[in-house]
Amino acid sequence: MLKPQPMSAAAAEPNRAGDAWLPLLLHELALAGYGIWMLLGAALTLGLYRSGRSEVLVPLTLGGCFVGAGLLAALLRLPRVHEWRGWQPARDSRPGREALFALSAYLPMLALAGLARGDNGFWATRAAGAALALCSLANLAYAVGWPRGGAGPQPFGSVVSAAYGGGLWLWLCLAAQDDAVHPAGTHPWIMVLILLALLLGFTEGLRWQVLRAAPRGGELRPARFFAAVFTYALPCVVLLLDDRFDSHPAALAGAALSCLAGLTIERRLYVQALARRTAEGGGVHCKFKTPR
Repeated sequence: MLKPQPMSAAAAEPNRAGDAWLPLLLHELALAGYGIWMLLGAALTLGLYRSGRSEVLVPLTLGGCFVGAGLLAALLRLPRVHEWRGWQPARDSRPGREALFALSAYLPMLALAGLARGDNGFWATRAAGAALALCSLANLAYAVGWPRGGAGPQPFGSVVSAAYGGGLWLWLCLAAQDDAVHPAGTHPWIMVLILLALLLGFTEGLRWQVLRAAPRGGELRPARFFAAVFTYALPCVVLLLDDRFDSHPAALAGAALSCLAGLTIERRLYVQALARRTAEGGGVHCKFKTPR
């Protein structure tokens, strides 16, 4: 009977790169950035967003920083970050199709920034918001790839994760500038974020069940528990307290950072479990989107 051979160093390198902290963090930042743009554009299109120039420019800038963080890391050649959307700036003179598609989202963002004049009822502002929301949604569904060496979630999971994480950052941008997020009150916004948290937890649970990588001997249970606390428990508690007592913006910033940390930990655990499952010869009975 043949004994399984240990994985060679060359074969193990993609797995080590796939579960590196920095690429996973940059991936979650990109999701949050597109989530900010998607929610902002949708709210402007539907006329649900409050008026104000800074109320538009601040989340636009924050989302742009999050989306472009991966490109900046690739340009600086940071460890474990050698490419951005399939484009290696140090080697390739021209970005590929996927990188150009990701950069195209900046066009409606810049247009919306130029049209922001305090009154969001102008038809061109709403049109730019709709274009920004659609471009962000398209990037979440097709262009936001998983870091090399790992398997990414399906488009629906990416959209839900981006809406939840980006919604927390958008909430912070608005609450830091004014107490009233919308004339109708803050309660509906908070309830939407909590519902997104529940939906994200449901989709993440299904993804782990499909992988069939349940923790053995409690190896991953403590880490997944802390990831769930950071991702869902702490942000939802802060949201509920803010709904009741109007929390300080520092508490909302802590909730957004907690969600970012929890999602990064959860993704790293999943990539490690997937690599271990593959090394053991197990299969995953579901197709996940992988980067090109």
